[in-house]
Amino acid sequence: PTGYMENSISYSAIEDVQLLSWENAPKYCLQLTIPGGTVLLQAANSYLRDQWFHSLQWKKKIYKYKKVLSNPSRWEVVLKEIRTLVDMALTSPLQDDSIHQAPLEIVSKLLSENNNLTTQDHESIIVAIAPLLENNHPPPDLCEFFCKHCRERPRSMVVIEVFTPVVQRILKHNMDFGKCPRLRLFTQEYILSLNELNAGMEVVKKFIHSMHGPTGQCPHPRVLPNLVAVCLAAIYSCYEEFINSRDNSPSLKEIRNGCQQQCDRKPNLPLRLLHTSPDLVSQEATLTESRLKPVIVTSNEIHVEVERNNTANQKMTAGVGNDSEPNLIDCLMVSPTCSTMSIELSAQADRILVCYVEILKMLSDYDDWRPALASLLQPIPFPKEALAHEKFTKELKYVIQRFAEDPRQEVHSCLLSVRAGKDGWFQLYSPGGVACDDDGELFASMVHILMGSCYKTKKFLLSLAENKLGPCMLLALRGNQTMVEILCLMLEYNIIDNNDTQLQIISTLESTDVGKRMYEQLCERQRELKELQRKGGPTRLTLPSKSTDADLARLLSSGSFGNLENLSLAFTNVTSACAEHLIKLPSLKQLNLWSTQFGDAGLRLLSEHLTMLQVLNLCETPVTDAGLLALSSMKSLCSLNMNSTKLSADTYEDLKAKLPNLKEVDVRYTEAW
Repeated sequence: PTGYMENSISYSAIEDVQLLSWENAPKYCLQLTIPGGTVLLQAANSYLRDQWFHSLQWKKKIYKYKKVLSNPSRWEVVLKEIRTLVDMALTSPLQDDSIHQAPLEIVSKLLSENNNLTTQDHESIIVAIAPLLENNHPPPDLCEFFCKHCRERPRSMVVIEVFTPVVQRILKHNMDFGKCPRLRLFTQEYILSLNELNAGMEVVKKFIHSMHGPTGQCPHPRVLPNLVAVCLAAIYSCYEEFINSRDNSPSLKEIRNGCQQQCDRKPNLPLRLLHTSPDLVSQEATLTESRLKPVIVTSNEIHVEVERNNTANQKMTAGVGNDSEPNLIDCLMVSPTCSTMSIELSAQADRILVCYVEILKMLSDYDDWRPALASLLQPIPFPKEALAHEKFTKELKYVIQRFAEDPRQEVHSCLLSVRAGKDGWFQLYSPGGVACDDDGELFASMVHILMGSCYKTKKFLLSLAENKLGPCMLLALRGNQTMVEILCLMLEYNIIDNNDTQLQIISTLESTDVGKRMYEQLCERQRELKELQRKGGPTRLTLPSKSTDADLARLLSSGSFGNLENLSLAFTNVTSACAEHLIKLPSLKQLNLWSTQFGDAGLRLLSEHLTMLQVLNLCETPVTDAGLLALSSMKSLCSLNMNSTKLSADTYEDLKAKLPNLKEVDVRYTEAW
């Protein structure tokens, strides 16, 4: 007959495959039995013939199992067929990835099409295919099935006995979770199931140690990046619902400055005092719109927007060379003490967060992993909502401390930002940063280790002077030796050109024994510093945020402040108790108490002694009518900010009548508004 070989033969139509072995048979031939006849295939050699033989047998059996398992009737029969399929794959002499992947894909499809299986059926199937998983990644649908099992039965022995070697292989050999995200999800669910066991994090810790190995150097270079990728994805998932629910998510810079959601009770208005001269404290404290760019400042009562422009970062450079017009916040401006955003995670998300932050802590404890971990975390790969979550940043602080304590430059240099204009861990955990929850201990530790390496340069000191001079002075005032050294180096290297700022630094140094000793040693080398101090104290002074009454008292008692005219205590922790020190400043004309706990008792004391005061900012202080009425004796007042206080309309009218020089007043968000 003609045309016999013109149509292809399907694998399912092959009834039998045999090697021709009788005497005088054609060399290197295969015999295929099909309906209606046989087909002989002749190869060039016995090796190729055997390849054809095993390949055809494999194809024939695979099609058989696909057909049998595509329409399951009895699951005991299906389970038996799966075991036979696995045995066939394990015993096949063929060496190809598809030999093991094809059975896994068949089982994966079977499970995806049958969702009504019992838990016992699940475990039986997992145990049956376990031998194939020892050297192969599970396909995506199978990963989904494994994830479901981890969530529903985290304490099952299958998780420990079957999934452990699978996850170990994924972490050791996977190259890119981006191409197979379900492998990452399966690894994530597996670790969470370990955390559900009785020993909890101890089991997870043992698993991490098994991935590192018993030696001091981990032999598997892919384990750490893969573990970090799993941790980052898990932590992101904790905040995913919160991220998606936000219509206008703020920038990290806004969060760092205390961004809160819009207040429903009051409109969003810009907060700034009216001003007649550029030297008013009210103007400097609220930061005029010609100098600053938009940020958001936390207020307990209102949503306040203060405007800033792009030259804010250059304010230090612009002001240091002009002694005739020194700027109050050029040298000591610190971001106001801010509250992190109110983020409440669900119970499940909270458990995930705790588990994976603990894993990051474990990873940071391994000396050989720490350099790579620091490099992976240097770009700050967490969502800004996580960085605004107090619980997360508090737990992650341990990892940053480990970086700061490491003497290797490749580790602690990762605390700095990856590029100019982007915040790094050094900025986030410094006073005024969104993650800072202490009084600057971690910041001092980071500065100490950075200054101890190649960062002891004028450039690094200049960056500290421009951005973190306030925290440095506050910690030096409290006796921190590292910060005392920093301030001395700033004087020695002529980092600060502004005379007022230099005098403030000198006063800070002389307020402690260690500072006085180091300053005297510095003066032995530079006589001009003594000459500068001999001319008199500064005319302007700004205390850093988080300063206390004790800090103010220590600073004012350390030197001569008889010439002080302009004092800003905005966003500090001072109270009415500091009034007894303020009344000893005879030249004081401008006082900023914005967002402090300064109350009525202090206000009454000020009104009795500081009769020459011209500018007073009481915005967001707890003062009431009882204290505000005392201001009527301060006839020199020309600018008064009572925004967001408990001022009444009657008291406001009384003050206007008794203060003839009052030209600028802010009473918004009060009864008098």
